[in-house]
Amino acid sequence: MTGLPRRLRALPLRSRLALLVAMAVAVAVAAVAAACWFVTREQLEQQLDNSLRNSPTVDKSYVEELLASCRGAGRGPLRSPGSYSLQIIDAAGTVCESPGSTRITPTDEDLAVAGGKRGDVLYSATGADDQKMRVYTYGLELRPSGEIYAVSVARPEKEVTDPLSTLAWVLVLVAGIGVVGAGAAGLWIARTGLRPVDDLAHAVEHVAETEDLTIRIPAEGEDEIARLSRSFNAMTSSLATSRDRQAQLIADAGHELRTPLTSLRTNIELLARSDETGRAIPPDDRKALMVSVKAQMTELAALIGDLQELSRPDAAQPGPLQVVALHEITRNALQRARLRGPELTITAELAPWYVRAEPASLERAVVNVLDNAVKFSPAGGTIDVVLHRGELTVRDHGPGIPAEDLPHVFDRFWRSPSARQLPGSGLGLSIVARTVQHAGGEIALRPAAEGTGTLASIRLPGAPTPPPGV
Repeated sequence: MTGLPRRLRALPLRSRLALLVAMAVAVAVAAVAAACWFVTREQLEQQLDNSLRNSPTVDKSYVEELLASCRGAGRGPLRSPGSYSLQIIDAAGTVCESPGSTRITPTDEDLAVAGGKRGDVLYSATGADDQKMRVYTYGLELRPSGEIYAVSVARPEKEVTDPLSTLAWVLVLVAGIGVVGAGAAGLWIARTGLRPVDDLAHAVEHVAETEDLTIRIPAEGEDEIARLSRSFNAMTSSLATSRDRQAQLIADAGHELRTPLTSLRTNIELLARSDETGRAIPPDDRKALMVSVKAQMTELAALIGDLQELSRPDAAQPGPLQVVALHEITRNALQRARLRGPELTITAELAPWYVRAEPASLERAVVNVLDNAVKFSPAGGTIDVVLHRGELTVRDHGPGIPAEDLPHVFDRFWRSPSARQLPGSGLGLSIVARTVQHAGGEIALRPAAEGTGTLASIRLPGAPTPPPGV
């Protein structure tokens, strides 16, 4: 039993579907044919028995004539009972047959009827010529002698079996044609229905061979095949977008790394040439070179850290989510911001708010937003920080962001033309947006409502009090 399913799995899908359809139709046709055959047999046998019970050719006068003929007192030749075989049996078992009848050996039931012990009996028997017969025997009392005789009326069973044999062959032929037709129809339906699957298979093979992610499969309708095609198209589109973003990230990273590396290389070559030629660099120039090297190294380290942060999959988290106090994280970030902009005035109104996030990533996001405000604030300017009911707003009084630049502020490596000369990699706001989204929040940058400057808004779900047990 295990070999057949294994062989079925080895066949192509369309062949398996066609075979299963043919098998299902074969079972259904076989069941219908068997039911038809048995019902027909029952009806034919019932009609044969009824014709024996109600034989129109057998009456009392014919029986009396047949008995007289058997005793040698007949007046002439008797007429034949037609398709029936007729014989009369007395209580002693003596048989008197009608002309043209097939002799049937009397049974005990026939003798019981002749003796008046039974009214009638219906059974099957074999005639003298080995012909199967259906026999009906009933009792008949003759007047005025009062003698009781058993009258047996019989007809060949082939009147039933021959039509049944013909019907069986017809049913087998029709069933065979039906099964073959069902198999052909199943194969055609399988080929037609699985054509989109073939297209999908060819598309997958094409992508595997050529890595061409621009291929698309037509998706028509709302069935499972159409859904599969749309899912494949969405997958290839996502893969193509991911590959394009990866290539863009590599290109942008190479571009951003080139500037600090070139500066480092130039400064190091100057120091190396000084040592090789023995010409000492003036102390002030040497100190300036070392400061520049240190600054470029710091910029490279920050850029590499940002790249590592962005290289993680979007679904990956740097650590487990925890319930953290956003107001405390903001307060720590404010201390760092005041150190980076000592000449600025930073005001803060921080209401308690607890959120579920990764502490280090969230603090880095708040630091990036504050650093952005410090970077673009004029000397002696003011930065207003407010945390109220889960919304953290940071407002600076700098030149602001042009309206045409707002859609790009969260893109990787994007920097506005006015910020190209300032330090930074263009990755800070991308990291902020990613961290806030992972925490289930929203971030937006827009021009300040009054005066100049930019308003950064971070909204995170949470509560003003920590949950129990924290």
